[in-house]
Amino acid sequence: MNDKLKVYLDTSVISYLEQEDVPEKMSNTLELWEIFKREKYNLYISTVTLQEIEDCPEPKRSILYQYLSEIKYTIIDIKQMVSNIARQLIEMHILPSKSYDDCQHIAAAVEAGCDCIVSWNFKHIVNIKTIRGVRAITNLKGYKPIEILNPSVLLESEE
Repeated sequence: MNDKLKVYLDTSVISYLEQEDVPEKMSNTLELWEIFKREKYNLYISTVTLQEIEDCPEPKRSILYQYLSEIKYTIIDIKQMVSNIARQLIEMHILPSKSYDDCQHIAAAVEAGCDCIVSWNFKHIVNIKTIRGVRAITNLKGYKPIEILNPSVLLESEE
Protein backbone atom coordinates (compact mmCIF):
# COMPACT_ATOMS: atom_id res chain seq x y z
CA MET A 1 0.00 0.00 0.00
CA ASN A 2 1.35 3.40 -0.97
CA ASP A 3 0.73 5.86 1.83
CA LYS A 4 2.65 8.77 0.34
CA LEU A 5 0.59 11.95 0.03
CA LYS A 6 -0.42 12.83 -3.51
CA VAL A 7 0.67 16.45 -3.90
CA TYR A 8 -0.28 18.67 -6.85
CA LEU A 9 2.16 21.49 -7.61
CA ASP A 10 0.82 24.50 -9.43
CA THR A 11 3.18 26.64 -11.50
CA SER A 12 3.75 29.19 -8.71
CA VAL A 13 5.64 26.62 -6.61
CA ILE A 14 8.02 25.81 -9.45
CA SER A 15 8.35 29.48 -10.36
CA TYR A 16 9.35 30.47 -6.82
CA LEU A 17 12.43 28.23 -7.04
CA GLU A 18 13.85 31.14 -9.03
CA GLN A 19 12.22 34.24 -7.49
CA GLU A 20 14.91 36.30 -5.81
CA ASP A 21 12.65 39.29 -5.14
CA VAL A 22 10.85 37.20 -2.46
CA PRO A 23 13.74 35.47 -0.65
CA GLU A 24 11.67 33.85 2.12
CA LYS A 25 9.26 32.15 -0.28
CA MET A 26 12.16 31.16 -2.53
CA SER A 27 14.06 29.70 0.44
CA ASN A 28 11.01 27.71 1.63
CA THR A 29 10.39 26.43 -1.88
CA LEU A 30 14.01 25.33 -2.33
CA GLU A 31 13.91 23.56 1.05
CA LEU A 32 10.69 21.78 0.04
CA TRP A 33 12.25 20.85 -3.33
CA GLU A 34 15.00 18.96 -1.47
CA ILE A 35 12.25 16.92 0.22
CA PHE A 36 10.57 16.35 -3.16
CA LYS A 37 13.86 15.03 -4.54
CA ARG A 38 13.83 12.33 -1.85
CA GLU A 39 10.45 11.12 -3.23
CA LYS A 40 8.64 11.52 0.08
CA TYR A 41 5.50 12.54 -1.85
CA ASN A 42 3.82 11.44 -5.06
CA LEU A 43 4.01 14.65 -7.06
CA TYR A 44 1.64 15.76 -9.80
CA ILE A 45 1.67 18.62 -12.28
CA SER A 46 -0.59 19.21 -15.26
CA THR A 47 -0.21 20.09 -18.89
CA VAL A 48 -1.29 23.61 -17.82
CA THR A 49 1.79 23.79 -15.57
CA LEU A 50 4.03 22.77 -18.45
CA GLN A 51 2.42 25.33 -20.77
CA GLU A 52 2.88 28.11 -18.18
CA ILE A 53 6.57 27.20 -17.79
CA GLU A 54 6.91 27.12 -21.57
CA ASP A 55 5.55 30.69 -21.63
CA CYS A 56 8.29 31.94 -19.25
CA PRO A 57 11.08 33.98 -20.80
CA GLU A 58 14.59 32.59 -20.98
CA PRO A 59 16.72 31.96 -18.98
CA LYS A 60 14.01 31.32 -16.37
CA ARG A 61 12.25 28.72 -18.55
CA SER A 62 15.39 26.55 -18.83
CA ILE A 63 16.14 26.92 -15.11
CA LEU A 64 12.61 25.76 -14.19
CA TYR A 65 12.85 22.78 -16.55
CA GLN A 66 16.18 21.92 -14.90
CA TYR A 67 14.49 21.92 -11.48
CA LEU A 68 11.68 19.72 -12.82
CA SER A 69 14.26 17.22 -14.09
CA GLU A 70 15.42 16.74 -10.47
CA ILE A 71 12.12 15.32 -9.23
CA LYS A 72 9.80 12.47 -10.13
CA TYR A 73 6.24 13.52 -11.02
CA THR A 74 3.14 12.47 -12.91
CA ILE A 75 1.67 14.73 -15.58
CA ILE A 76 -2.11 15.13 -15.58
CA ASP A 77 -3.46 15.72 -19.07
CA ILE A 78 -6.28 18.27 -19.13
CA LYS A 79 -9.21 16.28 -20.43
CA GLN A 80 -12.95 16.92 -20.62
CA MET A 81 -13.71 16.00 -17.00
CA VAL A 82 -11.05 18.41 -15.74
CA SER A 83 -12.54 21.16 -17.91
CA ASN A 84 -15.99 20.41 -16.45
CA ILE A 85 -14.73 20.88 -12.89
CA ALA A 86 -12.93 24.08 -13.91
CA ARG A 87 -16.15 25.45 -15.44
CA GLN A 88 -18.07 24.62 -12.25
CA LEU A 89 -15.60 26.72 -10.24
CA ILE A 90 -16.46 29.67 -12.50
CA GLU A 91 -20.21 28.98 -12.64
CA MET A 92 -20.36 28.87 -8.83
CA HIS A 93 -18.47 32.22 -8.72
CA ILE A 94 -15.59 30.68 -6.79
CA LEU A 95 -13.14 32.10 -9.32
CA PRO A 96 -13.60 34.56 -12.20
CA SER A 97 -13.46 33.30 -15.78
CA LYS A 98 -10.19 35.18 -16.33
CA SER A 99 -8.65 32.72 -13.81
CA TYR A 100 -9.46 29.69 -15.97
CA ASP A 101 -5.88 28.34 -15.77
CA ASP A 102 -6.08 28.42 -11.96
CA CYS A 103 -9.39 26.57 -12.19
CA GLN A 104 -7.72 23.95 -14.38
CA HIS A 105 -4.94 23.47 -11.80
CA ILE A 106 -7.54 22.85 -9.10
CA ALA A 107 -9.64 20.63 -11.35
CA ALA A 108 -6.64 18.52 -12.40
CA ALA A 109 -5.68 17.90 -8.77
CA VAL A 110 -9.27 17.02 -7.80
CA GLU A 111 -9.72 14.72 -10.78
CA ALA A 112 -6.41 12.93 -10.05
CA GLY A 113 -7.48 12.31 -6.46
CA CYS A 114 -4.63 14.35 -4.97
CA ASP A 115 -4.53 14.87 -1.21
CA CYS A 116 -3.47 18.49 -1.53
CA ILE A 117 -2.70 21.35 -3.87
CA VAL A 118 0.42 23.32 -3.02
CA SER A 119 0.50 26.88 -4.34
CA TRP A 120 1.89 30.34 -3.65
CA ASN A 121 -1.12 31.84 -5.45
CA PHE A 122 -2.95 33.49 -2.54
CA LYS A 123 -5.10 35.65 -4.81
CA HIS A 124 -6.91 32.80 -6.56
CA ILE A 125 -6.06 29.44 -4.98
CA VAL A 126 -4.85 29.57 -1.37
CA ASN A 127 -7.67 31.62 0.14
CA ILE A 128 -10.79 30.91 2.17
CA LYS A 129 -13.28 31.53 -0.67
CA THR A 130 -11.55 29.10 -3.03
CA ILE A 131 -10.90 26.53 -0.29
CA ARG A 132 -14.57 26.54 0.75
CA GLY A 133 -15.76 26.49 -2.86
CA VAL A 134 -13.55 23.54 -3.75
CA ARG A 135 -14.75 21.72 -0.63
CA ALA A 136 -18.35 22.32 -1.71
CA ILE A 137 -17.73 20.98 -5.23
CA THR A 138 -15.83 17.89 -4.03
CA ASN A 139 -18.60 17.11 -1.52
CA LEU A 140 -21.37 17.75 -4.04
CA LYS A 141 -19.77 15.70 -6.83
CA GLY A 142 -18.41 12.90 -4.65
CA TYR A 143 -14.72 13.61 -5.15
CA LYS A 144 -12.09 12.92 -2.54
CA PRO A 145 -11.65 15.97 -0.26
CA ILE A 146 -8.54 18.00 -1.08
CA GLU A 147 -6.48 20.37 1.05
CA ILE A 148 -5.15 23.63 -0.40
CA LEU A 149 -1.88 24.74 1.21
CA ASN A 150 1.03 27.06 0.65
CA PRO A 151 4.51 25.46 0.54
CA SER A 152 5.42 26.78 4.01
CA VAL A 153 2.57 24.76 5.57
CA LEU A 154 3.72 21.56 3.86
CA LEU A 155 7.28 22.32 5.00
CA GLU A 156 6.12 22.80 8.61
CA SER A 157 4.58 19.32 8.55
CA GLU A 158 8.12 18.00 7.90
CA GLU A 159 9.51 19.34 11.20
